[in-house]
Amino acid sequence: MKPAFNTLIKNKVFSISAIILLLSSILIFLFTAEFYNSIEEISLLVREYFGTLYLWLGLGCVLFLLIIALSKFGRIRLGNTPPEFDRWSWIAMLYSAGMGAGILLRAVQEPVYMLLNPPIQTGESAEIISLEYTFYQWGFTAWAFYALFALVIGYSIFVEKADVRLSSGFSAFKKNRFFSSSVDVLTILTTVIGLVAAIGLGTTQIEGGLSHMESRKPGSLLQNMGLVFLICSLAFMSAWAGVHKGIKRISNWNIYIALILMIFVFLTGDVSGILSNFFNSLYHYIIDFIPLSLATGKFDPGVKFLTDWTYYYWAFWLAWAPFTGIFIARISKGRSLREMILGVLLIPSIGSFFWFSVFGTSAFELIETWNSYNGEFGNVFTSMFVFFESYPLSIFTSFTVIILLVSFLVTSVDSAIFVLSMFTDNGRQEPQKKYRLAWAVLIFIFCEAIIVLGQVKPDSNVLTAMQKFLIITSLPFAFLSLIIILLFSLKLIRKLH
Repeated sequence: MKPAFNTLIKNKVFSISAIILLLSSILIFLFTAEFYNSIEEISLLVREYFGTLYLWLGLGCVLFLLIIALSKFGRIRLGNTPPEFDRWSWIAMLYSAGMGAGILLRAVQEPVYMLLNPPIQTGESAEIISLEYTFYQWGFTAWAFYALFALVIGYSIFVEKADVRLSSGFSAFKKNRFFSSSVDVLTILTTVIGLVAAIGLGTTQIEGGLSHMESRKPGSLLQNMGLVFLICSLAFMSAWAGVHKGIKRISNWNIYIALILMIFVFLTGDVSGILSNFFNSLYHYIIDFIPLSLATGKFDPGVKFLTDWTYYYWAFWLAWAPFTGIFIARISKGRSLREMILGVLLIPSIGSFFWFSVFGTSAFELIETWNSYNGEFGNVFTSMFVFFESYPLSIFTSFTVIILLVSFLVTSVDSAIFVLSMFTDNGRQEPQKKYRLAWAVLIFIFCEAIIVLGQVKPDSNVLTAMQKFLIITSLPFAFLSLIIILLFSLKLIRKLH
């Protein structure tokens, strides 16, 4: 055990990342209120001066990826072997790692919020506007952030035979050891922040669901911390087993259960209404995509809305982009760049659109049948459970949601543990298990600190705390993304000559 520990300590990137995370955890525990107030002030400055950058970056990523996919570069294959995973398992793993529990958190609450507070006025019905804007925040742009890193890392490890680290994929990074290490540490820290945010939100929803079912007041700190321990323990066991034996199997399980849940709501609801809303909203989303992305004219929801919603989402997707992109690259061996890019951009997006159409439309119908609406779906952590109270087998479906939440969180965390281990174990595609254990422990410690941070004020929660934290931590990565696009473009241009 001692030699393994010494090896970890001697790994500079791992040591620096671990020290920063541990010190941050200690500071959060000791100075919780001060830390919360600091990130609140800094996040306001970031959103004021750099919010528009997120919008332009998101649109730029989508257009850049489409150009690569539809050009002759799209024919480049990631390796010389057949795909390592069948298409179903590939989709299941990338979806579980890249979106996961978020679709359960927002399935009802977000469409209803958009219905009652339309962010834009386009002349379409409130239902279409609601779903269109929900599609926008969960669609092509989110997956473009992931696909960008999957493209760069996949090309690096399977075409150029480099390792999974960003610093190994570009000569400009490798020439300067300090800059190279800084890029690796920044990638690791951004990954951990985004991951911990998801764990905090997911476990709070699980605790909210349990408290709602038990008719007690939510907000049990002890129970939330226990859930974090459970999630991290299960994720560690999955990551220890590896991609084939652990991550792949749980990811497939997630998709099967989510499909059953969605089909149940779809068949017991207004099928024609759901399909009509889905296709109409999808049509408007596609034709309005560019003005939506730039928030121009009638598609500008205003600074306050962008600050509370879109900037936060873009920061969240950016924070998840490193580990999700690296994981997607790792499981995409044998596929062409075109198949990987279009698959990542389109398949999960369309799946999410139909998911939100099913749950959103069904929630709209419930509100219409009630004599009055008193914010039943206003709580992001309990809205899904309130929703299922109006359906048959409500106890069973609520427990299914809780199980699915746990399972989705496990696949997000085990994927991150595996990727962080690859990143710090000199870019190995099958990292040593001591790194998997170390990252499971570090993620657990930091997540517990964030859970405490989220409950520092009576009117705050994990969502509020992490919304502010993510805006700050993802900003450097937004600039790094621009550099990556430029360097990768130059690499392909040189390949032409």
